[in-house]
Amino acid sequence: YWTGSLLDRNLTMHNTQRNLLVFGLAREEDYRALPVTGNDGSSQFGLAAVANMLPALLLLPALWLWRHRSYRPVRVGVVLHRVERRYRIPATGLAVAALVLSANAWPFATPVFSQYDADLGDRPYQAVIDVVSVRGGVAVWSMPEARDVSVHSFGPLGTVTVKTDPYTDILPRTTGYAGFGGVYQDTRTAAEPGGMWDRLLTDSLAARRTAPPFAYGEIAFHTPGEAGIELNQVLNVLRVRERSVAGVVDAMRTGRVYAVAEPNRVLGLRLERFDIGTDDGERTATAGDVFTRNGAADVAIRVDVSGAAAGLKPVTLVIVRSGQVVARTTGNLPLSQRFVDRALPVGQGAYYRVEVHGEGEILSNPIFVKPGPPGPS
Repeated sequence: YWTGSLLDRNLTMHNTQRNLLVFGLAREEDYRALPVTGNDGSSQFGLAAVANMLPALLLLPALWLWRHRSYRPVRVGVVLHRVERRYRIPATGLAVAALVLSANAWPFATPVFSQYDADLGDRPYQAVIDVVSVRGGVAVWSMPEARDVSVHSFGPLGTVTVKTDPYTDILPRTTGYAGFGGVYQDTRTAAEPGGMWDRLLTDSLAARRTAPPFAYGEIAFHTPGEAGIELNQVLNVLRVRERSVAGVVDAMRTGRVYAVAEPNRVLGLRLERFDIGTDDGERTATAGDVFTRNGAADVAIRVDVSGAAAGLKPVTLVIVRSGQVVARTTGNLPLSQRFVDRALPVGQGAYYRVEVHGEGEILSNPIFVKPGPPGPS
């Protein structure tokens, strides 16, 4: 949306980089249904569309003037003549005006939401998420903490500032999206223990949200080598049930994915194992699954991290339970940790996730633990 005034010659365009990434829509009509500006397929007819068509009415007087003629008497000597008068020039002017104004208003249908309305709030974004969800895709909030500001001068006409502020505040206000960019090359706080992501996951655990949001990796790649950014510096590793588009979308929707970032791509970080199970290892669950705890039985978290390069700086592995760090270890790769959580209260649900920090970074999605009926430990 826009703020400012043409009178003071300073305008600001807001939220140009408040982006939703859409995956898994299989048909052209699915994309044409997205209620976004510039997508004619989602436009609608109403009073505004009728107003857009009004300039075409100028063709009626243009046609009348083109065909109309009048006569005026002109005396030449003693003879009185009738001189025909035509109105082709004003008729042509009206016709040109009608065509130009109509072309400017084309297509006559108007977008569902106006980009000039600063009072729309989150409704345009929620509408896109809802359409994507209904049509079987997944929507992901892109880089919600990235800042973007640029100022463009137009000489005596003034300046236009294009600006996007961090917008993690929209995450709790919207629903139905699959997740957000949690790993990318910029300042980030949402995925820190106890941060915005953990608050949303806690809401999901308490059934205050219909589904948990998951975290993914992103890369702001434009051209090779630009700003030191390469396409393979941030990866998403998915655990799919089948090697297909549907399998990838299903893994994204259910959180069977972890993100790994390596600016220099020399460490080869891999999350070889992350599961939760009984202390004896008889039952386990991995990211995207739900583990049912038997009574007061302790849960065991097992994490293995590997790397292709040896002798580099050590990494730190962190286990987070429901927003709180419950285990931390630092060492060289490969690095393993087995943590038995004996402090989880009986009858209480929880979730666990893993972070790895060092020369690279790993961010896993959570495994949820729900209390079950009393049973053998």
